[in-house]
Amino acid sequence: MKKNIPPHHRHGRLLLGATAALLLAACGPGQETSTPPAAIATAATQFTVEVPVIPPAVGELVVQPMFHAAPALLDAPDGRDSANSSGSAHWRPHLQNVPGAMREMTTRRLTAQKIAASEQAAQDIAPLLNGGGASDIAAPMAGSSVVATYSPAQIRAAYDLPALPAAGTALTPAQAAQLGAGQTIYIVDAMHNPNAAAELAIFNQKFGLPGCTTKAIATNATLPLPPAPASGCEFSVVYNTPSSTMTATAPAYNSGWAMEIALDVQWAHATAPLARIVLIEAPDASINSLLGAVRLANQMGPGVVSMSFGAAEGNWTASVDSAFTGKNMSYLAATGDSGSGVSWPSVSSNVLAVGGTTLSYSGSGVRSETAWSGTGGGISAYTALPTYQTASVPGLTNLLRRNVADVAFNADPATGQYTAVMTPGSSTARWLSIGGTSLSTPQWAGLVAIANASRALQAKTALGLPHSILYGQIASVPGTFASSFADITRGSNGTCSVCTARVGYDPLGGLGTPNVKSLLAGLSGTQTAPAAPVVAPASISGAAGKPLSFTVSASASNPLSYTMLGAPAGMSIAATGVVSWAAPTAGTYAVTMVAKDTVSGLSGQGVYSIVITPVAPPVVGAGAITGKVGTALAFNVSVSAPNPVSYTLGGAPAGMSISSAGLVSWASPAAGTYAVTVTATDSKTGLSGKGIYTVAIAAPLPPVVTVASVSGKPGVALSFAATTVAPNPVTYSLSGAPSGMAVSAAGVVSWASPVLGSYSVTIIAKDTRTGLTGQAVAAVKIAAAGPTISAAAMTGVAGKAMSGSIVLTAPGANALWISILGAPLGMQFSMSGMTITARWPLPVTGSYTLRVVALDSNGLTAQLNVPITVTAR
Repeated sequence: MKKNIPPHHRHGRLLLGATAALLLAACGPGQETSTPPAAIATAATQFTVEVPVIPPAVGELVVQPMFHAAPALLDAPDGRDSANSSGSAHWRPHLQNVPGAMREMTTRRLTAQKIAASEQAAQDIAPLLNGGGASDIAAPMAGSSVVATYSPAQIRAAYDLPALPAAGTALTPAQAAQLGAGQTIYIVDAMHNPNAAAELAIFNQKFGLPGCTTKAIATNATLPLPPAPASGCEFSVVYNTPSSTMTATAPAYNSGWAMEIALDVQWAHATAPLARIVLIEAPDASINSLLGAVRLANQMGPGVVSMSFGAAEGNWTASVDSAFTGKNMSYLAATGDSGSGVSWPSVSSNVLAVGGTTLSYSGSGVRSETAWSGTGGGISAYTALPTYQTASVPGLTNLLRRNVADVAFNADPATGQYTAVMTPGSSTARWLSIGGTSLSTPQWAGLVAIANASRALQAKTALGLPHSILYGQIASVPGTFASSFADITRGSNGTCSVCTARVGYDPLGGLGTPNVKSLLAGLSGTQTAPAAPVVAPASISGAAGKPLSFTVSASASNPLSYTMLGAPAGMSIAATGVVSWAAPTAGTYAVTMVAKDTVSGLSGQGVYSIVITPVAPPVVGAGAITGKVGTALAFNVSVSAPNPVSYTLGGAPAGMSISSAGLVSWASPAAGTYAVTVTATDSKTGLSGKGIYTVAIAAPLPPVVTVASVSGKPGVALSFAATTVAPNPVTYSLSGAPSGMAVSAAGVVSWASPVLGSYSVTIIAKDTRTGLTGQAVAAVKIAAAGPTISAAAMTGVAGKAMSGSIVLTAPGANALWISILGAPLGMQFSMSGMTITARWPLPVTGSYTLRVVALDSNGLTAQLNVPITVTAR
């Protein structure tokens, strides 16, 4: 038997994913301590303003697309919308069973390729169920899940968008504006989808949507771009660099990002069919590259930037907010697809954060929605509360920091929307039921583009950042709020205190989903709200107990008044924005500085991270000191302290003291090694520090005396000096010295008339201060010179008498023995005194050598060879 299945029960057991994204957002007051906010800025001595420079480590972070896909390939939509773009508007959504083998697949970033591979393996493809009357709905298999899929016409009917005119209808300017004519939607994604234009063409043909003319934009095109055409859709694809320039090099293909691009382009166009779409493909999924794409969109000119990706928020998010400040630019981003949590870029107060719902719409009556369990949302741990989020908005009660989401749209893949997807090299499209906040974001981007088109007809400026109007001039007015938004009051995305939908604002769906006709009337008929003051977040540092003062950095068109939230006791702020704290207490404080425009009444906030470090005790150095016994010692103690200090010594030897200036003195050091503890006490805080000085006083050393061996001659005056090394002056004395030998005060030993002999003389040096002595023994030898022999060579003629003399000396001797060897026959010798005369009456021709040897009474000898030459006549 066939039966109708209520749409909100048809999604069964579709899984959001096996792993949760690492989103570090707070879930409300009850969990704020689980993820403490990091400091906004660090290492500042007084006042540091955050500058728009992305930290390198952050720039390399990778974001993820936020789409989900039901785990089943759909048959191509029937042709009822091809000829009539509103043909399916009042039909129930298309229903399809999910085969049992596919039900446990995660839907997060599920691609057509993965689904096809899984279906082929399972060989269990469920029958498709038409979205027509009850007779067309096949009963699902027992225990299976059912996916509902909506067409563009059904979404337009459910959310009260104007019906599309019949093809060929001449449009009035107002009708064209309702389709986004003259406006530009920038789709920012990573990687490359080579089939984006072909997929869009198939999507348009299948659902009777206006076609788009593909238009190339040169890499050196003059920016900003020319205005978008007032009628007809243009579609362009450009590739950006991280430095926000265009390049002709396409990024690499990625099946996940290709799916993201397909749904972003198709559903932005389905919402605003006449808006120009510029797809900007970043070279990779890094934050740095995607920010380059956003900044390129800013250069291209006024428009709406759609960002269906995200990364976990951090204390760096404020540093890149300058990317979301383009003139007449609006920025929208998905809040996430992993349940409760806060992600970037949706957390930026300059970005409209788009959450997700589960849609139930039968083709007539009023749609019904609950909060989608996978939608992101929560309370930021880092971003200050924006001025537009005030207590005047029903349900907005957590006014500590930025609340995410701002608005919502259908996002549950179990109540998804048709998307055409082609794989590289294929000429045919597969059809998927797509969801995720990736789906809700480009549709809200289309709504903002339509509002801008309507405002342009009235010569009004573009919305720019629409938050002030949405919160302040629509949501704060009960009747306008009720007519413009459907309040999502059921559903949850987690277990925290703010994870359940409730009446009025809640982080799951923000203000709610749009009742488009009424909402557009409010957006297009309201002048742009005045700008709120901007308070730059900063990091402040100080020391406990030391007065702190700094000035809040705020800018506004009018005079400001200041208040603080979360300030510690004793901190105050003056009318001029000067913050004072007379006696800071150690700790880290997140203080929200609020600047209020005294004319418009708008206020801005910035979180100041104030770090007060404890007062450090004095730091006393340590060291090794050496000294001498009896020699006065003095040294200065090394101390680092914020205030004057007093000193004491511990373990000091008797007689050692320290002055108020930290000078240690000891008049008469005693030998030994001492560990002296120096304590320095801060005169204001009472804190103290210690350092140990090792004082080594060496025991005194005796003089060291050295002397060489000495020799002399009898009767010849002798003098020599000892070498002495001593720390103090010394006196000298001799021991064992012969008679007549003396030593001077300078250590010079003298002997006027040495006496023959060998002597061991001890030279003694005595330290005049310590009394210690040192000595050395000098070996003194006084010896005679020994005998000497001198004689000239003797010459003569044969037969003719000849003679010669040999002279002897024998100093210090009392006897002398002489021998002559080698005398020729006939030579005679005679001696007179110490001279020997040699006579040879009849010399014989030849050469002879006399060898004269002398031995004195001291045992000393001498010898001389005297040559004799006799020539013939």
